[in-house]
Amino acid sequence: MSQTLTSFFAQNEFVQCYPPIITSSNCEGAGEVFAVSSNGKGVDHFFRTPKYLTVSSQLHLEALAAALPRVWTLSPTFRAEKSDTSRHLSEFYMLEVELSFVETLDPLLDVTEDMVRRLVSALRTSRVGQDILVLSGDMRPELEARWEGLVRPEGWKRLTYSSAIQILRAAAEEGKVEFQFPASWGEGLQSEHEKYLAGLYGPVFVTDYPREIKPFYMLPSHGDSRTVACFDLLFPVVGELIGGSLREHRYEELVQNMRSHGLLPGGGEAASSGGETGLRWYTELRKYGSSPHGGFGMGIDRLICYLSGVGNIRDVVAFPRWVGRCDA
Repeated sequence: MSQTLTSFFAQNEFVQCYPPIITSSNCEGAGEVFAVSSNGKGVDHFFRTPKYLTVSSQLHLEALAAALPRVWTLSPTFRAEKSDTSRHLSEFYMLEVELSFVETLDPLLDVTEDMVRRLVSALRTSRVGQDILVLSGDMRPELEARWEGLVRPEGWKRLTYSSAIQILRAAAEEGKVEFQFPASWGEGLQSEHEKYLAGLYGPVFVTDYPREIKPFYMLPSHGDSRTVACFDLLFPVVGELIGGSLREHRYEELVQNMRSHGLLPGGGEAASSGGETGLRWYTELRKYGSSPHGGFGMGIDRLICYLSGVGNIRDVVAFPRWVGRCDA
């Protein structure tokens, strides 16, 4: 898969980049970060101020995309989530992509779909793919159906979050499905919702989520200030596989978003530009003008689970780490 990704992005004029692992900021703003310490006794400010293991390379890729309009990376990512599930790891590899000069979601969705199709097409004709099928036993027909479903010529379904909520509500009201958590506008989609939609349509893009439940860096949707121009790609079985958005490229609007998300405590110049949260360098990318841009990220281990038929993400990683476990 790594070889195929390298070939795909090179053919599409992307530059592979190598962003840092130690960072000054929490990209997602959720607080689920690992602090860096040089003495093993807590944060000792080796770098003068607190630093963390990266939860995403997105912000650094945005900086690089200001010079190299199409960039990508496949690098380690760390999340201090206390999620003891078959879908979560504390350390995993994240594919991340940024494109400059895009003003709608369509180019991002097109690259995403083309990329996954290329990966699956390469797998189907590879020795590795044939070995997986031979070893899959009774699951072989299901795996072949999964792969076939991803390379069919029909384009993948695209619908807005608002439409998705209507579909989920109608299904529940008509007795087609019973959800543990009712679908409600303004709330995030639960795993059961994502899997229902993917079971209905196959791979499906859900776009334009409410801005209140999304991170500070997303651009508002065109014509609807309540939502942001973002997407999740949902797959059967695994649910969300890829997430992306257009980025807020305007300085004043970005700073206001950060303030409304509680990322600018206090006052003064530091607070007005993100200095107190380690994000001043990021806001200053916009201070003297920026280009419209967007990108997406994919946890590659979760895709491997789906394509190989392995039910637990810990079984596709050589040395898995999750909450309470880091044995080697």
